[in-house]
Amino acid sequence: MTEQPEPRPLRLLVVDDHEVVRQGLVSLLERRERFQVVAEAGTVEEALEEARRFQPDLVVMDVRLPDGSGIEACRDIRSELPGTRVVMLTSYPDEEAVLSAIIAGASGYLLKQIRSRDLVAALESVGRGESLLDPAVTEKVLERVRRIASGTYTDELAQLTAQEQKILQLVAEGKTNKEIAQEVFLSDKTVKNYVSSILSKLNLQRRAQAAAFVAKHRLPGAGT
Repeated sequence: MTEQPEPRPLRLLVVDDHEVVRQGLVSLLERRERFQVVAEAGTVEEALEEARRFQPDLVVMDVRLPDGSGIEACRDIRSELPGTRVVMLTSYPDEEAVLSAIIAGASGYLLKQIRSRDLVAALESVGRGESLLDPAVTEKVLERVRRIASGTYTDELAQLTAQEQKILQLVAEGKTNKEIAQEVFLSDKTVKNYVSSILSKLNLQRRAQAAAFVAKHRLPGAGT
């Protein structure tokens, strides 16, 4: 059976606050007969404005934008234009962001490191109505969803190893990296890497937030 020809190219809106990245995407996609870039934007506000104006088939959306989150923009666009699909494009395989993007109605979540031909293939898949996630983030997210579904996932602390939980507690007590290193018998540099990883996993921006987190989650030893 022969395939029916596509009636028209997929109309795209490209959203990224870095002009070089945005122009690179536009240039790449415009060369493909399957795509027609009808608009581009660099902020959440512009993305919503252009989406309403052009009602594209597909939006390629950066997660981090200067005036807000691309995930929020995705939610708004999907709410107003349910026929428009959104693919999130980001530099970081952020587990929280992937879950948020799925909940917001995104059809895909890809890393910017993706090869050009793979990006094109992914967007074509979404254009056909399929959903997709970059393999680099899929397994972690699915594992977390499975834990939530089975009731074995309790809270953010489930992401931390026993060593990380111990270091988090020491950070919450206000100890410096050097003091923590002496207590857990690791180098200052190793402790610094641990702390960065812990803050990232818990979606905390600063060390100072660790104390509030520990108190909220009643981590052993947080008592006072």
